[in-house]
Amino acid sequence: MASNNNIYQTPLSSRYASKEMAELFSPATRFSTWRQLWLWLAKAEKQLGLAISDEAIEQMEAHLTLTDEDFAVAAEEEKRRRHDVMAHVHAFGQNAPAAAGIIHWGATSCYCTDNADLIFLKKGLDLLLPKLANVIHKLSQFAVEYKDMATLGYTHYQAAQLTTVGKRACLWIQDLLFDLRNLTRARDDLGFRGVKGTTGTQASFLQIFNGDHDKVEELDRLVTEFAGFAYAYPITSQTYSRKIDADVISALSSFGATCQRIGSDIRHLAATKEIEEPFEKDQIGSSAMAYKRNPMRSERMCSLGRHLANLNKDALDTYAAQWFERTLDDSAIRRIDIPSSFLTGDILLRILDNVVSGLVVYPAVINRRIKDELPFMATENFIMRLVNMGGNRQDAHEKIRVLSHEASAVVKLEGKDNDLIERIKRDEFFKPIWGEIDTLMDPKTFVGRAPEQVVKFVNTEVAKALAPWKSQLSTEVSQLNV
Repeated sequence: MASNNNIYQTPLSSRYASKEMAELFSPATRFSTWRQLWLWLAKAEKQLGLAISDEAIEQMEAHLTLTDEDFAVAAEEEKRRRHDVMAHVHAFGQNAPAAAGIIHWGATSCYCTDNADLIFLKKGLDLLLPKLANVIHKLSQFAVEYKDMATLGYTHYQAAQLTTVGKRACLWIQDLLFDLRNLTRARDDLGFRGVKGTTGTQASFLQIFNGDHDKVEELDRLVTEFAGFAYAYPITSQTYSRKIDADVISALSSFGATCQRIGSDIRHLAATKEIEEPFEKDQIGSSAMAYKRNPMRSERMCSLGRHLANLNKDALDTYAAQWFERTLDDSAIRRIDIPSSFLTGDILLRILDNVVSGLVVYPAVINRRIKDELPFMATENFIMRLVNMGGNRQDAHEKIRVLSHEASAVVKLEGKDNDLIERIKRDEFFKPIWGEIDTLMDPKTFVGRAPEQVVKFVNTEVAKALAPWKSQLSTEVSQLNV
């Protein structure tokens, strides 16, 4: 038997993803879900009067989980029949001989495949949403803790007016709240394909029930209820609309872009040594440069976020390419993209949780960087104060302009510290405010309402969004195996 080391495995499941998400999209879960769907169909048909024995139902119930032998039988059947659904129908029939003649009665292949996929979409979102809520919760605690800590703001990646560490984190949180909203809506909008037949007309079931429309509708309702869905789509073709896949994957792709945005900010902050992701005691940053603390989690977050952000193009193209009641060019790509979207989203949430649970802030570095830039930013305060004391605004502006350019040249051409304040303190023009300069340069006077914005945002918007998840919020940190 060949070793797994000799066969390609996707790193999404073999290296990164959580056990529960990898299991959701496993062959065992897929084919046992098909068997469950056949059982629900048989139970509903029996309840509505079709000749299905109790023994048939009991045998089906006893063999919902496939053994290795069942997989081998199904594989052999598929070689013969070149049809995966019929291979599993025959394999299930061998387990439940009393049901062999009624398994899949009136159904088309998409009864199994499409309804199973909708179940996986719903369960996948149910796994992701609490994890996202936890990330938001932890990052909100970080934002409140650092709501007052002034830091350089950046526009055009150039030093701009000060903000606070906590306020910047709120930018990330707000985008994650958009993702929470999008994914929640995508989950809540999900319906069931139900029992619709080969082209969605339910003709086969109408024939089975001798033209009784009410029984066909009740069959659809019962199976949908068994599956735990609130409703079934009233209109389908052979498949449910692939626009539903596009809707779900687009929400996941948008989350992937958020991860790139947050990861990129952390990487830039790590480069300036202001904030770093967690770095473990024995972690090696570089095989050659032992001193390095590479932001590998954030880099991985950007890498996988890029992959997820681009999967919506596949989903949209697949939807657009469907002809009339269905074509099969959707099948292979959906087998790849749907699991990939959820596995990648799951991995990103584990990384995010790990990172935001242990962000390291370096106040001394942050203050030093503020000190380097604040003299330029403080000049507007100096001008306004001089004018308040009866000075001429244009004269003050010109004096500041000349001294700023002189100080800037010292920084850029000579590599020295910014000495603008010393120049101002030596210039007689500014003598009226010499005694106030240090007060006018207090970083706390430059952050505006950032601290108040953080508190209000967390106590209102975040609290409201996380209310449905309150019982599932945790302080545990997602551990990364790699």
